[in-house]
Amino acid sequence: MDNFTKKHLQDILNAIDDIETFFEGQPKLFEEFCRDIRLQRAIERCIEIIGEAMNRILKENKDIAITSVDILWSIVVNHLPRLKNEVEKLLQE
Repeated sequence: MDNFTKKHLQDILNAIDDIETFFEGQPKLFEEFCRDIRLQRAIERCIEIIGEAMNRILKENKDIAITSVDILWSIVVNHLPRLKNEVEKLLQE
């Protein structure tokens, strides 16, 4: 594996590790997540880093097998349409 891919895989791993440390010593509760805007923004940034790294890897090596692509696709197909509908309805009120 080339150094370019290794560097970006390490970026993904670091972002995942960061997210895990945000919850260190405490349960992952959705209610707490909703109340903590700093936690939300920190996790959003880590997810952004993961997405950027995956994009760069796949531009260089389309054959790499990693499930985060499946996760990102699931967000696009399953979650974004629901979010879009909710936002459109709210804007029409």
